[in-house]
Amino acid sequence: MGKTLQEMTLEELWQLFPIRLEPHKQCYSTWYEQEARVLKELLGRENVVRMNHIGSTAVEGLTAKAIIDILMEIATEVDELWLRQQLQKNNWICMSEQVQPQWRMVWNKGYTPEGFAQKVFHLHVRHLGDWDELYFRDYLIGHPEVCVEYAQLKEKLAIPYRNDRDGYTREKTEFVRKYTMLAREEFGGRYIWHQGKQKEEPKNR
Repeated sequence: MGKTLQEMTLEELWQLFPIRLEPHKQCYSTWYEQEARVLKELLGRENVVRMNHIGSTAVEGLTAKAIIDILMEIATEVDELWLRQQLQKNNWICMSEQVQPQWRMVWNKGYTPEGFAQKVFHLHVRHLGDWDELYFRDYLIGHPEVCVEYAQLKEKLAIPYRNDRDGYTREKTEFVRKYTMLAREEFGGRYIWHQGKQKEEPKNR
């Protein structure tokens, strides 16, 4: 009997789940919408304050790993133990949790001992905030030339870091930080919560 994912070393996981880039697929937005709907029904719409499709699969035309990143912002009064139990019952695996400087959890679904499933998701669970990922996504959508530059960088890095996800992410950090700062200058406080009203996702995609 083979190892479970929890029993594998980081190196074994990277071999099983290499960096594999693919052209953008129109189905990505549908996969996001379907999973977001399931999560809202599972956790209760009163507990899910805001949901967004983030990451490269949220940007039309951008080369990406075929993984749907979901940013789910929850109400501060949601019980964390209950949240864990609900997500685990729906086949999510908790990969990391951070308390300081701001509480957050990352959950995965679609990773199997045999490799990637047909649909793969990363769920970023946080309390309501003005998150960098939203600004970086919007900047790529609004600046096609930067989107092309980012795709070229990723394709370059995917070769030497095929089996080193940490290295792949690290080498993108400077690029992401630079354009996130420019995005915040351009878009201001687009995702700051105002008077209890949800800020909708941009319509320019």
